[in-house]
Amino acid sequence: MAEMKIRHTETAGDYSSETVFEGKDLEFIHEDLLKTLFGAKNVAPAPEGKKEVKLAAVETKQPGVEGNVVAIYDNAGIPSFMYKFTRVSNKELFGGSDKPHPAFVIGGEIYDEIYISVYPNCEINGKPYSLPYQKLWTNLTNDEASEACFNKGEGWHLMTAAEWGLIANISLKNGTLPHGNTSNGQYHADASEKGVKYDGGDGRTLTGSGPATWTHNHTPEGVHDLCGNVWEMLRGLRIKDGVLYAAKDNDAALNIDLTQEGDDWHRIKDNSGNVVKASVDGSIKITTYPDIEQDYTGDCWEDVEVECESEQLKELALFAGEPKAYLYIDSTSGEYFAIRGGYWSHGALAGLFYTSLHNPSLRFPLVHRFPLRLFQETLITAY
Repeated sequence: MAEMKIRHTETAGDYSSETVFEGKDLEFIHEDLLKTLFGAKNVAPAPEGKKEVKLAAVETKQPGVEGNVVAIYDNAGIPSFMYKFTRVSNKELFGGSDKPHPAFVIGGEIYDEIYISVYPNCEINGKPYSLPYQKLWTNLTNDEASEACFNKGEGWHLMTAAEWGLIANISLKNGTLPHGNTSNGQYHADASEKGVKYDGGDGRTLTGSGPATWTHNHTPEGVHDLCGNVWEMLRGLRIKDGVLYAAKDNDAALNIDLTQEGDDWHRIKDNSGNVVKASVDGSIKITTYPDIEQDYTGDCWEDVEVECESEQLKELALFAGEPKAYLYIDSTSGEYFAIRGGYWSHGALAGLFYTSLHNPSLRFPLVHRFPLRLFQETLITAY
């Protein structure tokens, strides 16, 4: 149950109109109300012919917690719940340089704020949406997920490696690394922390159905389900032939060329400008040495040998922020994309710092979420 206030404001020149809906103890929103607010053609049919859609069970804001959750429309006129992140420097996050964290630098322009999905995405009419208590949209390739997010309109994009790194560093700094569905619908270290499983989902849980500790800031208004449940694919991070690559800053938020031979990949470097590689020979070594062993394996971050200092690795949360979290590396010939967060059966290995660079963009039970780099005039606000 939740309290909810939705304010839909539209402005055209000197004219503006506002539609307001308020409700208490909500579990469902009536389909006719959705059609009124969002347009009949943009509302997916209610399941099994019902007139109620479980859509907006957003928790009431806690006293003293800043209201950073808004809901923003895409080009289909359907909203998604988004969390506003305000620009922060590497120095503020982890004692790095004074430059802004790269999540806020897109196409050479510095942004004051970005918006990231509160929930992993569900699917409505072939597009992804950030809504609570929904089944996950999975089994897309990285390219398919990227295209689906770009198709939502200007500013929308698949979550990038830089944005994941931002959230991981914020949670680590604030001591709020999220728990999650790491053991068949519950948290492995506390069975009282549970989400709502659904038919056909194996051990997966509905989006946002877990407790507040399953968010990045341990409040109901935080970003949900980053730890466990289903691996999350990212745009803009890969390993190719043992060399680590990333898109520049947060340019992966743009529709740049990130194909296998694309020009917009850049080698990750250490603080001295040396190229960072992964050497795998029974264990994992992050190194700048020219000669590496090429194999594949996984290990906890605390057992990974890191031979270089790299602010860029820290920006991307590629370090032992969670010592027990898992790192899986394939340094053999070929291109492998990053997936993060872990799975519903990974136990202590799951977490924001869980990283697997072993995904050749094939179909896996992956989920995705999207951020928005531009704030739009028409919005609804969840209180």
